[in-house]
Amino acid sequence: MTRSENQNTEEIIKELCLCNGLSYEKIDEDGEETVVLEMFFSGYPRMEGLSYFPNLTVLTLVGQSIQKISGLESCPLLKELWIAECQLTQIENIHYCSNLEKLYLYHNKIAVIENLERLTKLEVIWLNNNQIEVIQGLHTLQNIKDLNLAGNLISKIGNCLDPNEQIERLNLSGNRLCSFKELTNLARLPHLKDLGLGDPQYSPNPVCLLCNYAIHVLFHMPELQRLDTYDVTHRQVKDLAESTVMKKIMYYNMRVKTVYRQLNEMLEKLKEEKCKLLKVPEKCIKILTFTAKHIERELTKLQVSDKIRRKICNANGCHQRTTEIGSSEISKKLEDATEDLSIGQQFCHKLQTLKERITFWTKQLDGIDILYQEEVKRKLESKDLIVQFLLTELETVGNIRFEEGCPSDTWYNSCYDLILSRFCAWDFKMYGVTGVKIKRISKVNNRILRQKFEEAFQAFFDQEEINMPEGSSEKRGNFTGTYRRMLEYLFYVFDPKVPVGNKELLQVLEDGFKESGKGKQYDCGDAVMLSNSLSLCEVPRIEYLQQQEKIKEKDKRDPESYRYGKVIIAKVFLGHSIQACGKEPIRQIDYLTANSVFRPRKTKSSMCVNNETIYCKEHTNCDCSLRHCEWFVFDHELVLPEYIIEFEYITLGKGQSQCSTMSIYEEENKNKTEASILSLDLKLDEEIINMKPVLKPRPKIISLDEKTVLSVAKARISSDVVVLNLHGNSLTKLKDIARFTGLRKLIISFNEFSSLEDVSYLSNLEYLDASHNRVITLEGFKNLAKLKYLDLSWNQLKKTKEINTLCKHASQLLTLHLGNNPWQKPASVHFTAISRLRTLTHLDGIVVTEEVVAEALRFTTGAKITQMSLLLHARTDKERPHTLSLLSSAQILSQTSKSKLDINSEFDPKCYSLITSLTLDGQKLYKIANLERLEHLQWASFNNNNISKIEGLEHCFNLEELSFDENCISKLEGISKLTKLVRLSVNNNQLTDLDQQVIDNLSHLHFLSAENNSISSMAGLQKAYSLIELYLSNNKISTNQEIYHLKNLNNLVILDLYGNLIQKKKGNYRMFVIFHLPALKALDGDAIDSLEIENAKDVFGGRLTSDMIVENCGKSFLEIEELNWKESNIRNVDLTPVDQFRNVQIVNLENNSLTSFSGLIFLPNVKILNLNYNHIESILPRQKSQNHLTNKQILHQKVTSSGYGQQTVSKTSRDVGIIEILSPVMESLEELHLGYNGINNLPQLQLSRLKHLKSLFLEGNEITQIDGLESLYCLQELVLDHNRIKVINESSFVKQSCLLELHLEENRIRELNNLQPLIKLKKLFIGYNKIQEMSEVEKLEAFPTLKEISVFGNPTLLVTNPAYDVILPGSSSVLTKQSSLRVTNMTLSGGMSTCLGPDHVSYIVEDTLSNDLNKYKKSKPQIMGLVNSSRSIHGEIAFRQLKGGTSNSATHLTHPNTFSRTIYMLPSAQLYANNQESESRGKSSKKDIGGKASGSATCSVQELLPASLQRITAAEGRKEQSTWKEDS
Repeated sequence: MTRSENQNTEEIIKELCLCNGLSYEKIDEDGEETVVLEMFFSGYPRMEGLSYFPNLTVLTLVGQSIQKISGLESCPLLKELWIAECQLTQIENIHYCSNLEKLYLYHNKIAVIENLERLTKLEVIWLNNNQIEVIQGLHTLQNIKDLNLAGNLISKIGNCLDPNEQIERLNLSGNRLCSFKELTNLARLPHLKDLGLGDPQYSPNPVCLLCNYAIHVLFHMPELQRLDTYDVTHRQVKDLAESTVMKKIMYYNMRVKTVYRQLNEMLEKLKEEKCKLLKVPEKCIKILTFTAKHIERELTKLQVSDKIRRKICNANGCHQRTTEIGSSEISKKLEDATEDLSIGQQFCHKLQTLKERITFWTKQLDGIDILYQEEVKRKLESKDLIVQFLLTELETVGNIRFEEGCPSDTWYNSCYDLILSRFCAWDFKMYGVTGVKIKRISKVNNRILRQKFEEAFQAFFDQEEINMPEGSSEKRGNFTGTYRRMLEYLFYVFDPKVPVGNKELLQVLEDGFKESGKGKQYDCGDAVMLSNSLSLCEVPRIEYLQQQEKIKEKDKRDPESYRYGKVIIAKVFLGHSIQACGKEPIRQIDYLTANSVFRPRKTKSSMCVNNETIYCKEHTNCDCSLRHCEWFVFDHELVLPEYIIEFEYITLGKGQSQCSTMSIYEEENKNKTEASILSLDLKLDEEIINMKPVLKPRPKIISLDEKTVLSVAKARISSDVVVLNLHGNSLTKLKDIARFTGLRKLIISFNEFSSLEDVSYLSNLEYLDASHNRVITLEGFKNLAKLKYLDLSWNQLKKTKEINTLCKHASQLLTLHLGNNPWQKPASVHFTAISRLRTLTHLDGIVVTEEVVAEALRFTTGAKITQMSLLLHARTDKERPHTLSLLSSAQILSQTSKSKLDINSEFDPKCYSLITSLTLDGQKLYKIANLERLEHLQWASFNNNNISKIEGLEHCFNLEELSFDENCISKLEGISKLTKLVRLSVNNNQLTDLDQQVIDNLSHLHFLSAENNSISSMAGLQKAYSLIELYLSNNKISTNQEIYHLKNLNNLVILDLYGNLIQKKKGNYRMFVIFHLPALKALDGDAIDSLEIENAKDVFGGRLTSDMIVENCGKSFLEIEELNWKESNIRNVDLTPVDQFRNVQIVNLENNSLTSFSGLIFLPNVKILNLNYNHIESILPRQKSQNHLTNKQILHQKVTSSGYGQQTVSKTSRDVGIIEILSPVMESLEELHLGYNGINNLPQLQLSRLKHLKSLFLEGNEITQIDGLESLYCLQELVLDHNRIKVINESSFVKQSCLLELHLEENRIRELNNLQPLIKLKKLFIGYNKIQEMSEVEKLEAFPTLKEISVFGNPTLLVTNPAYDVILPGSSSVLTKQSSLRVTNMTLSGGMSTCLGPDHVSYIVEDTLSNDLNKYKKSKPQIMGLVNSSRSIHGEIAFRQLKGGTSNSATHLTHPNTFSRTIYMLPSAQLYANNQESESRGKSSKKDIGGKASGSATCSVQELLPASLQRITAAEGRKEQSTWKEDS
């Protein structure tokens, strides 16, 4: 060290002592006692003199000029170190301080976190405001609690902080974090309490500017207490984040299910296409096989006959018969044998040819299956991409969105035109491509990348303005106007050697075109390579795939390998661009002033392509290549992916896919060619079948008996039958086959057997051919231990368990054929058969090798839950993972959790109690067992196995989530004790119902998914009150009535019934569900909007249907005798099928909104119908033109019946124009109430159709004329009170000869004319009219049957002179009274044969009475007793008089030969008051609809009389009643 350096060091130490109050002279003494040193902003150049302070624990150096850490080897006890706001560039020489607990190195120039591995006691590290880009070097510091990395250049977190689980405070503000995925990595820090990502002291991370940033963070880190300096400990904040995310998860779960549903539909259609393609080959195979087996039978017969001849010849040789007859017989037999030999050779040749054709068609089947599998794979990949899009949207909380386009979108058409305009057919002709078809266009809305793009563009623009010389405003204006021309849409060029799967594609769309150097094969360095031509983008891929095909020795011209493609269209800001220099590699160092470089394509084609498809132009002297360029953009942030195009090349040749192109892309000529080829093949088959020798058809055997068997086998006794060939008959049973115990070979192919239980009696059977039948099960197939050969191909076997039957009862099988059966899991069937039938040598014609057996054993070894499988697949996490994923908790933990059991250590039984999650998907399980000790299991998944029964979970009481998708479960059982279950998934099983006893016990069930089963009813869900999400798509739910089982599920917000018959019927299904389940937010994958809710209310809010009655009555239809739906806002009645309501006799629909009888006319046995207080216009609505209908009325007409009504005629067809169809209607109706309906036209009511009506109540309407009653021949009672009738016309009662009772009170009648047809009238009520002449009353003398009259309230003028004379026939005197009178009530019995004097006639003289009452009725019509009564009060009084026999008079006179006639008098004020009181009581005392006078007042005359008279009238009434009895 030089002298000057020593002087500097001495000055530094002096400064250090001065700052800390120490004496430089005593530093040797005081230094050892010093534990804290501080120095602030003194320009300290380097760390000197620390050796004087060996016991230092705290060192603070702030604002110095230190560039390097040194001298700390003298401070081993240091616990706190501050070197902040200095000029450090590296962390070094710090490992000496092994006791260091706090390290502050903020505001330096440090770029790498390093050399901290030994400082394991560190708890606080501040490295904010440095130049750090990557988090690293902290993996050994497991005691860190406070980490500050704010103000750096960090863009990724990854799993770098996973070892630092003790972190409580973390500040990452002011960095470059832009992805929510990075933030989810922080959720693995269990003790994190304070997180800073957008600290106000720093600029925020880009991710903080995204939507739902805080919600995302709080959901994934619910234990946070502070976020970006804000307190987030309130429960409401956490609940808001939780509920928001759960709604998004539910929404995207629904959308993903919709995608898979669409996929299933596509696969079903594809399967249908496959079946169509398979029909011809399968039919040919069956015909050829049938013929081949027939020939084999004939060959067998020839062989048998040949053996017999040989025996005969041998016998003849032994006897040496040489007679002429004998020799001739022998020669004839030899000739027959020679002929049989030639026939046998012909049969063999024909059989061989048939087998060749069968092989040919079998290859066709295999080829179709291969094409089908390839097409399925493409469909799966395409839909998987959409699912990945949705999952990305969910994970980014909507900051990245993908929108699928349609022709109505402007941007869709722009992309479509862009692709076609940049496709040149000449460039693709040599590859067999003639055009391009757009399959799908998706728009990418990446808010993160767009934000970066705009920032980079703005930076470029700002830099351009800075570089412009002052005063160049004109140039600045020009630049501002021309920057748009620097924007271009280009195709991104992928590396052809790297397969572009969905994962790689998503990475580009999510993270952008980062500087990864992927394009080095194009010599583009780190630049992003793009192109403005589809050929420059796609040709390298096509050529590479052709090379790979050539290596595999395949036809390089086959376009199938590259038929489908994807391309990304990016929005690019080119900036300053220049042309590349030759073909040299593109490096930014060579183009420092350029933002982009382009390289034109210089070749020009001289050939042309004519007659192209509509997707490309006609090319003559194509010069497209002159415009083709490759572009290289250096700043990847200026390249924004905006669209992704999926397309298919249109090609010529054999590569065309049969499944995908059969109905879409095939050209007419190609169809004709294939049809001609197919016809040639069929013709060839026919020629082969008709080859000689031609087989003659023989009659089919329908039933079997012993005689028939012996005949077929050509045997005499049953013990001789060893081989029996019953091929090609119509047998369904093998009757009497048990007698043939010696049978070894049995052929029953091409019959109609559905089971093989009859074969079980043949214990010696070795060969059985049961192919081409209808066998659906092997139950009863047993006792065949000697069976070696079994052919079950071309049957209807489905379940894998059938193999177990073979293993148990046919364990010695050598050859087995199981092909062409609709197995549910074909791969599982084959592996199971090979692994369990150990003697098997051939399966479906393929040799079973040792390798195949080993593979099958591996496949089936996982069929049991073992201790090792638990160790591998169990997790011990105590909390449910907080993640934006649609997977179950068990599946998420199996992928992400590190809380595993140690498989290398010895298994401790206590580990069972630690297991909380178990995922055994795809383990080929047949049974759940060995889980009894997993008492703390919370999440379990058993998807994609062979489980047929839910069992073994009885002790897993804490289960919250359970999944059994893709199994063989037929009944929901074994989970009744899992009362904590929240989520249950049983998709793709064989369920037929949902057991209510099981569901009722699951009181916490929020999520239930049972898609793709055979469930026909939702009755088991009636008490699943906690259910929020219900997915039952693709089941067998058929009627709207099933929706009523869900009406009490008030928490249900998502319901999916897509693919059920109830949904396929369309019609009013959706509105029906929306109306009856008002809490729903989404139905069948589509959100419910407010307009749909309003429409549903309009349609079903006023509709009485069978479903509503079922829901409310609580009993069967046939038990219903009365329908009472008062005040229910009903506008329409639709009770179908009507036969269910044949026992209904009384219907009360009072106070609703009906305008017609609607569906009531179809009820067959209704006797009483109450429609008071509606808006009835007619029995059936009048036909109106659509122009006069409102939107709601049109909607009503379009909606068909609900529930049971869907199977009958619609409302429109029933109501409109039914006059011509139904005449008469409701023939059982006897009593009809139509009061207070506003009726003003009786003929429009169409009452003439009610032929058997006896009582008609029309009170309280606006009727002015009595007409339209001509056809009511049976009418006995007619009530027309409180209307506007003035005149009784001649035609009013022309045919009402049976009328007994007529009510015309409160009308405007002045004259009682035209009543002559009423020859049987007994009661007449005409009170409160305008009858002024007594002569009108006298007209009633013509009615000898009249028993009761009410004229109360009429202004009847008896006489104009001082005295009024009343002269009645047979009277003995004349009674006079000097006053004007109003006759109120008259009770006439026995005719008018008695004269009443003035002492015995009661008069009411009060002129104001009727006027006051009329005024009162006009002012308050709705509170009068009459308003609510079918009869008037006065009519009811008289009616009770007649029934009770009570005379309510003050005085009376009894004639010895006649019934007493009384007229009573009351003071007017008292009568008026009592009348009002009685009317108010009458209003509240309506009778039930079953009564004769529904709703009528029930006050009596006794109540109207003063108290002083009530006792008298009661006594007189009893006396009069006894007199009446005596006279009778």
